[in-house]
Amino acid sequence: MKTTFKKYALLSLLAVMGLGLSFGCRKKKDTIAKIYVQDISNQYVAGATVILYGKSTTNQPANVVLYDTTETNSSGVAIFNYNDVYQLGQAGVAVLDIKAYKDGANGQGIIKVEEEVTSEETVYIQ
Repeated sequence: MKTTFKKYALLSLLAVMGLGLSFGCRKKKDTIAKIYVQDISNQYVAGATVILYGKSTTNQPANVVLYDTTETNSSGVAIFNYNDVYQLGQAGVAVLDIKAYKDGANGQGIIKVEEEVTSEETVYIQ
């Protein structure tokens, strides 16, 4: 009878541990920034260069850690992936400046990149 009780106790313990592990480990979702680039006639601009970068907020300027560049696709969208920057449990990701330009036209803006969602912003170049 003691061995039967020990078996059930051991099985119960293993079941509880298994449930704890399956609910306790959460896979992080993608942290994406999408920048839409439009011209003054509200047309999306393909092939525009988009730069996302952070600025130092201290009195003594420090090196900027985040600085990414890409081009807009045929739909006028530049996509940046910040999965490597965001860690689970972190509060927020970054507030970044945006520069976009093509053929002498340029524009700027700001985007707040939030954790585990797709943050979107539109920049108008002129």
